[in-house]
Amino acid sequence: MSAAVAAILEGMPEPGDLRMHRAGGRCVITCGTVTLFDYAEADIGMRNLVLVSLRSLGFRGRKVAEVLGLSEAYVATLWNTAKRDGSAGVLSGLLRRGKPGTVTPAQWDQARQWRAEGASDAEISRRLGVAHTTIGRGLGKRKDPAAGDGWVADPLPAGEPDGPGAPAAASAWSAQAGTDEPPAEPDMAPTGPALPAGQVSTRYAGAMLLHAFFARTDASGLLPGAAGADAALLTAVSMCFALGAHTVEQFKHLAPGEAGPLAGLAVLPGLRNLRPRLAAIADGTDPLVLQRAFAAAMLAADPVTSGVYYVDDHFVPYAGAKPVGKGWNNKRGRAEKGRADTHVTAHDGRAVCFVTGEPSGLSVTLPKALAELKRTVPPGTRLMIGFDRGGSCPAVFAHCREQGVHWVSYRRAPLAVPAMLPVLTTVTVNGAARRIAWCEETVTIKDYGQARQLTLFEDGRPALRVLADDEEACPAELLGWLKSRWREENFLKYAAGNYGIDKICDYFADIAVNEKVIANPARKKANTAVRQAHKALAGAERDLAVLLADPRISVHDKNTTLIPAAQAAIATARRNLQAAEAARDKIPARAAANDINPDAQVAVLRAGRRGLQMVLRLLAHNAEHWLSGQLNAYLRDEDEYRAITRETIIRGLAGTITWTPATITVTLQPPASPRVRQALALLIDQVNQDRPAMPGDRRPITYQITANPAV
Repeated sequence: MSAAVAAILEGMPEPGDLRMHRAGGRCVITCGTVTLFDYAEADIGMRNLVLVSLRSLGFRGRKVAEVLGLSEAYVATLWNTAKRDGSAGVLSGLLRRGKPGTVTPAQWDQARQWRAEGASDAEISRRLGVAHTTIGRGLGKRKDPAAGDGWVADPLPAGEPDGPGAPAAASAWSAQAGTDEPPAEPDMAPTGPALPAGQVSTRYAGAMLLHAFFARTDASGLLPGAAGADAALLTAVSMCFALGAHTVEQFKHLAPGEAGPLAGLAVLPGLRNLRPRLAAIADGTDPLVLQRAFAAAMLAADPVTSGVYYVDDHFVPYAGAKPVGKGWNNKRGRAEKGRADTHVTAHDGRAVCFVTGEPSGLSVTLPKALAELKRTVPPGTRLMIGFDRGGSCPAVFAHCREQGVHWVSYRRAPLAVPAMLPVLTTVTVNGAARRIAWCEETVTIKDYGQARQLTLFEDGRPALRVLADDEEACPAELLGWLKSRWREENFLKYAAGNYGIDKICDYFADIAVNEKVIANPARKKANTAVRQAHKALAGAERDLAVLLADPRISVHDKNTTLIPAAQAAIATARRNLQAAEAARDKIPARAAANDINPDAQVAVLRAGRRGLQMVLRLLAHNAEHWLSGQLNAYLRDEDEYRAITRETIIRGLAGTITWTPATITVTLQPPASPRVRQALALLIDQVNQDRPAMPGDRRPITYQITANPAV
């Protein structure tokens, strides 16, 4: 309680004596023996005013919530509303809620008949002259049998771009006659089908260009539920990832009335609708089938003619409390809980396929990733897998040899001077001729056999050493392919920074018995005992040597007492060592975790949800990758073309989207840079030659740049 209030109410007890008494339908608020407020129990408006008054008197929100039987969050919300809007803000919602209805029973019967005939709620509200949301609340939500559990959005009324159903009005108050009720909250927004007609202005219009890639990969067939409303919902989620939202939680920072139309939705669903719907779709999807469909779509859109792919692990940390397995986090240089994704990318940096699971080495995850890749590429395709130094191990090389796949990797060794003399070769890189110096020799890798070793020279010194098993490939091509290996590193870096591939999808997990084979702690303890026995034996032998060399001890004492005692100590130490080694040899070095500890558990995260989100993230990444490549054909900026495409066009261009029954037109504002504007105009001309369509919507999309930047 503040000092001013204490002075006014002198003698009042401490705030801890604040109480509420109910009797005869009334509520009495007292503090000690002083009565502060007396109001009717059913008068919610007066209760809210009492709440605000108590906070104004200096009582803490926690105490007020406890006395009034409310949550602390509600007390804080109402208190902030009162400070911002005064009593009008505290009572406005109650006045609206208590307002008599303006729809008669006969009108409700007529509204039900109109809805059964297919009329939208927006049209029904226009005919009755009431708010759109009044009809929605009175008749209930409209169910679409084809959409499963998804609720259908009311379409935008034809010829009324600014009408009550327009997405732009989703966050504004309804201005229709007879009511001042607000529209539904975004969290309650349905996930309905494509908008039939109308126009909406959106700050995210540049992202509509991604539909050119979605159509190229036939995303309608790739996404689960393509025949219903799920395709539009999943397209909207992928669009949100492309707009820079790393998690579903961050979708709330996007304007729902402007992000939803990117996928044909009247409004982007709120989190209370979006989360359970995505979870239902993911739980009903086979993650392996979805990943294979994604890989097939990526390779069908742009085949990898070189046959060169790169593989690498990506650790995803987990911050929850469940017993998730641990792996090595390279970013922090320590072991942490999490999971690992093994990504396969094409030589140009496109994501092709991935597998996810518990953290482990590439020797464990490579067989799964390679199997997915071989199922996707046409039979008989010549494959070459590129690794960084983390994959340079004989087990990985041997598996590639068994599968008939060539490999190339860095050499894990100091760059010693090779035995052969270098050779000069001229190669073409990005249209420019370059001279490189290299030499070739054959080396033997332990536990694998012979391999081809190439050394690249720069400034007369060895700069790069490469191992490969392909005896027929051109040495310059091998060096060029492995130098392109950095595109895999760039993919992991920028996909994590811009598309959130290192974010955990959710924290739900199934707890199972941990049967993973791990290092046996008993074996480690036995090894410690063996080392200590070795030290004891060495110490006893050392004591005997010191004894023999000490001239201060008489020969008699040495021969009669000290030497026999030292020899006995050595014999005892040797017997202890033999016993420790025998005991150690009986203990297996590795064993199942539940054999070591019967209570061992492991949390198995839901792969379906992770797989669906990863597909949507990688779809957005590949769409931006393809679009930037097409733009750079006209822009010719090798350093900034990816950033220009992502930040200036996809996330930076506003415009309007116009729907008609036959077509969709996207009008973009011109970029500020003249060279980007010219390149974008040429790209739009190219895309319009084969006009794309949204997933689940057959209407072709036409793109154009407005001549008026203010549009």
